[in-house]
Amino acid sequence: MNVKQEKTLILIKPDGVMRGLIGEIIKRFEQCGLKIIGLKMVQPSKDFVARHYSGSEEWLRGMGQKALNSFAQHNVDAEKAMGTKDPLEIGRMIQQWNTGYLSSGPVVAMVIEGIYAITAVRKIIGFTIPAQADVGTIRGDYSIDSNNVANLEKRSTKNLIHAAGDEEEAAHEIKHWFSDEELVSYERCDADAMF
Repeated sequence: MNVKQEKTLILIKPDGVMRGLIGEIIKRFEQCGLKIIGLKMVQPSKDFVARHYSGSEEWLRGMGQKALNSFAQHNVDAEKAMGTKDPLEIGRMIQQWNTGYLSSGPVVAMVIEGIYAITAVRKIIGFTIPAQADVGTIRGDYSIDSNNVANLEKRSTKNLIHAAGDEEEAAHEIKHWFSDEELVSYERCDADAMF
């Protein structure tokens, strides 16, 4: 694999679109030398969004366990808050909230290409939970939501943006959101100065 051509998927979620942050978010990726090779605004259906997520028991259980760990860290009674302590059941609830939210408004989908694009993008966007994201990252600068607050309110965490977590996830998500014909190849004029 050519590390200069690693690809990843980014979604600016409805909260990012509604708050007028599309340009600012795109700017962050372009400024560091990453290249946008696919870009569109869509209004995804719940069905389409449901297929975006893995949905495997392992993935759902992992999401549920993260919620349980966060509740424990903040001395919140998970069973009282969620009606269960079963990580799989909690994971299914969170997936429903995420699916509902991601399909609730327009989404900007992008395919980004560049040197270690997956890792670079995740550093730029910051930690998944905005309240814990570093200043200087997209989430750290433009959001303050917390997964505990979201779970207690039975909704998705409003964290502005999604980015694929690894190569396998990126490949699945790119194929799900874009056809081959929607992706373009070109050279940035500043590439020689940067790499």
